[in-house]
Amino acid sequence: MSILQAILIAIVEGITEFLPISSTGHMIITQHLLGVENSDFVKAFTIQIQFGAILSVVVLYFKRFFQSLDFYFKLFVGFLPAAIIGFALNDLIDSMLENVTVVAISLLLGGFVLLFVDRWFRDNRGASVTYRSSFVVGLFQCIAMIPGVSRSAATIIGGMSQGMTRQQAAEFSFFLAVPTMFGASAYKLYKGFKEHPDMFSSDHVQILLIGNVVAFIVAMLAIRFFIGYLSRKGFRLFGWYRIVLGAVLLALMAAGIPLQVA
Repeated sequence: MSILQAILIAIVEGITEFLPISSTGHMIITQHLLGVENSDFVKAFTIQIQFGAILSVVVLYFKRFFQSLDFYFKLFVGFLPAAIIGFALNDLIDSMLENVTVVAISLLLGGFVLLFVDRWFRDNRGASVTYRSSFVVGLFQCIAMIPGVSRSAATIIGGMSQGMTRQQAAEFSFFLAVPTMFGASAYKLYKGFKEHPDMFSSDHVQILLIGNVVAFIVAMLAIRFFIGYLSRKGFRLFGWYRIVLGAVLLALMAAGIPLQVA
């Protein structure tokens, strides 16, 4: 992986991580289009640059992270389902990350769901985040372990199912991303060092640092755009985007064009 390829993948991560269009799916597609080999380091890179995206949430919502201890307990409750299921099904999840067919179908089906979300929850006037609602959102987050589903989409819909407004649900989704993505990144980093101690050379470390910086900057801009747009317009644009992208990918594969990650 070259520095330019790393920057492009990090830009995609920063744009898509907090939008309901699946960052994992888009990074898999980008990796294929750039001809990047799916090596152990590349797999680690696509996970590790989430650190940059995480930091953007902490910076943008800095004051919100100094709330009561209750705030952190609720995040922990929301984080638990994904932590348990993610650890138990780690190998299965890794195998699905290499399957563009799974990504395409998930994008397509998720797009249809987003077309109707605003109608389903149009009467939501806002609800306090409780331990129960945190846990429910955490269960929704587990669905996003399927590549192409989108962690952001799943958790926002989960929050809205608990009476939250679009903005409330989106912001709680951002907060929940911090322990979830930090945990996933830390685990992958540990596993990578344990299984391939020589994988992170000085060149690789440089690429990781550049990727995280780029993902941080782009994610900050994406979050500001998303909150403003979501509050005014809702999910339909993202739904149509997913449907078109998913359909195009399926059509290309049906035409015999190989899109599997190498």
